[in-house]
Amino acid sequence: MRKPLAAALLFAMIAFAAKKKNADDITQTLELPKDPPAVAVGETSRLVFHVSPLSAKGLLSQQTRDALKAILKANGGAPVIHLRAFVAGSGDVRRVPQIVSEIFTERKAALPSVSVVQVGGFAMAGAQVELEAVSVAKKEVNLDGLAFLPLGTAITGAPFAVTCYASDDLSEVTADMTAQYPAAAIAVVQPQRDGSHGTTSCEAIVRGGPVKASQLAFTGTRVGFGAAALDRLNRDLREAGADPSALIASHFYSLTPSPKFALPANAASVIPVDGIASIDATFAIDAVATLRSGPGR
Repeated sequence: MRKPLAAALLFAMIAFAAKKKNADDITQTLELPKDPPAVAVGETSRLVFHVSPLSAKGLLSQQTRDALKAILKANGGAPVIHLRAFVAGSGDVRRVPQIVSEIFTERKAALPSVSVVQVGGFAMAGAQVELEAVSVAKKEVNLDGLAFLPLGTAITGAPFAVTCYASDDLSEVTADMTAQYPAAAIAVVQPQRDGSHGTTSCEAIVRGGPVKASQLAFTGTRVGFGAAALDRLNRDLREAGADPSALIASHFYSLTPSPKFALPANAASVIPVDGIASIDATFAIDAVATLRSGPGR
């Protein structure tokens, strides 16, 4: 009698262990990170801009997480609606939007739109990522509107943010920009490792200007080969309630010398880069547009 009883107990224990293991497997299943939105919207009068500090600690994933934490600390936890990530080195640029999704989902915060491109390098050796962030402050900070100045435009007034693309002497350019605009968020990147030497071009977002729409829409990067990417960008803007014909800024990140199709006429900056978030496409594009108001929005 004892042997059948012992066998029955052993069978019951094995069945319980298997059931417990299966239950643990179910509870440990993780959801895939959500994709950042194609377009994110913020109130123009409350937009603020920050740039993450450079760090050489760890690889791309750790540096991206540290950069996001620095941004959220700098903006006081304000909602972030857009991030532009410059990535250098051998890290996979496609990993950045995934990390953004993970961090913001953990914090139960709305995801920002994300632009990401691969550049040649930064002023700090070993740095692999630099983030530019657009956040929505609690208070109105730019009641007099904004001006988005494309590459090559003289910077006037008090800039909120300045982004410079320099082929060399990145530390010197950073020091010069910081001295000239101490209150601005400054980002300096080398767009291509083998770019022409001795050239520096900057773009800026300035306090006070013609952009006084109540809300602005910021897109993430769209990648492609030709005009189809522009069509997709325009569709995303329309679905968000923005007017594609009223772009106030756009960036064309190119792997080839020049595009073979017409770019948006409004404030387009052409930036040669080392890579984009696709192994097949030849360029990426993002944009900022005003939202429509009144009927039809």
